[in-house]
Amino acid sequence: MKSIFLMFLFLVLLTVSASAQLTSHFQTWLNANGYGSYNFVRSDLGANGSYGGKENSADTVVNQPVIFIHGNSDSALGQSSVMTGWNASINYFLSQGYKTSEIYATTWGDANPLLSANQYHSKPNLQKIRAFIQAVKAYTGAAKVDIVTHSMGVTITRKAILGGSGNDALNGGSYNLGTSLTSSVDTFVGIAGANRGLVSCYQTGGMTPTCANTNGLYPGYLYFGFVTGISNILANMNVSSHYEGAFTYSIWSTVDEVIGYGNVVYGQYTSQIPSQNGEKRFTAFPYGHINSKDLSGYNQWRMVKYHATN
Repeated sequence: MKSIFLMFLFLVLLTVSASAQLTSHFQTWLNANGYGSYNFVRSDLGANGSYGGKENSADTVVNQPVIFIHGNSDSALGQSSVMTGWNASINYFLSQGYKTSEIYATTWGDANPLLSANQYHSKPNLQKIRAFIQAVKAYTGAAKVDIVTHSMGVTITRKAILGGSGNDALNGGSYNLGTSLTSSVDTFVGIAGANRGLVSCYQTGGMTPTCANTNGLYPGYLYFGFVTGISNILANMNVSSHYEGAFTYSIWSTVDEVIGYGNVVYGQYTSQIPSQNGEKRFTAFPYGHINSKDLSGYNQWRMVKYHATN
């Protein structure tokens, strides 16, 4: 059984790699419309850096465009059996009639697992994801887009959509992302996110950028029975609800080995999104942190296409 699964995974990776990276048509459009500086292509990662775009001007967009946003230190199409990107999901959507011109992904961050503790909700990352959403919507001419996210990509994208102010001491201090992008998003799917922080970040005392209490995943601490001190950016995105899109869903697992602790942070499931419309919850192997993404293509598609969780 294991050998069959590994062969299937190899074929999945091979299928996407054959047509990876943003098409030249999309790249030309990006450069002509002021998006060239964002480096959405990420050619430094070879075929793994990005995906999507029309083949030519006659390529019509029928399905509502889907944007995939990866997690911490991953890349658009992945690099290994641990950092798998969106290969499996993209191929599932292709099998359901979607085209490359209707599926989009880019890489944020350095895509280096050895530096994962340095990633956080930085101003440049937020601006890049926000710009990518706006670019895909404008390029395709769609009234709305769908967004599927994983791990840290969940919270980064939630803040990018929410917009508004923040502070990033490493990148110029105070900033304002602009107005909310809620009206541009139909369905938002958050997979294995840490919307209320990570217990492991509490244990490390918030000493790394990923766990910081300003722009990281610090979950706060209990003070006389009340949770206080949650990171500023998580508090900001959780004080409001249901701004991620017209429909909001989560996919997550109680056996997620990265989030740990049964997904519970101070009595609440951290991967649930406030005021979500529904969810798909896994409770057993093999649905860990990565497989909750890679093995849930059907659920992602159902949520995006039919606003359904079954």
